[in-house]
Amino acid sequence: MWELYKRHSSFVLGFHGCTKEVGEQILSGSSSLKSSANDYDWLGPGIYFWENSPERAFQFASEAVVRDPRTTKGSIKEPFVVGAIIDLGLCFNLLDSGALSEMKVAHGIFSDALVASGAKSPQNVSGPDRRARYLDCAVIKTMQKLRDDQGVPPYDTLRGAFWEGQELYPGAGFSEKGHVQIAVVNPRSILGYFRPIA
Repeated sequence: MWELYKRHSSFVLGFHGCTKEVGEQILSGSSSLKSSANDYDWLGPGIYFWENSPERAFQFASEAVVRDPRTTKGSIKEPFVVGAIIDLGLCFNLLDSGALSEMKVAHGIFSDALVASGAKSPQNVSGPDRRARYLDCAVIKTMQKLRDDQGVPPYDTLRGAFWEGQELYPGAGFSEKGHVQIAVVNPRSILGYFRPIA
């Protein structure tokens, strides 16, 4: 229901944290960003961007070098940020109640399938932020398969807000690393790359 309104008619700027060598290859056109397909990716398979936040993309890349190289499997040696112009197109927007309802239905179907098979449910783990989203990823994959099975067009992008890090100040409802993240499923939604101006 309301499928027409899932199509976004505007562009957004996305920022991807990576190593400088890869970033320069992207900007020169000699390479392209690859889709992440980990079974713990927050929004399922896709090319990940921070929406309108080059600072957060750079922070992520910097932390991957110094503190948490496991996140990127040690691939980031020199932090770098690539900007992208993204057409959200048909967007699974987890800031919209319709998408949340679709996700809840997918979870119900996923849970029923687990019970029927006797399999154990995956869990979201890795600290209070639950950075390893095994359950969410599995539910999103289920949602995408349901759409495919029903002959409904696949989503071009997925978008969600994530509260990450410590609370911004005592008693805050905001977090230090809160952000909106986009996973681009359809690479044609990336209209071009650019070098952000610092």
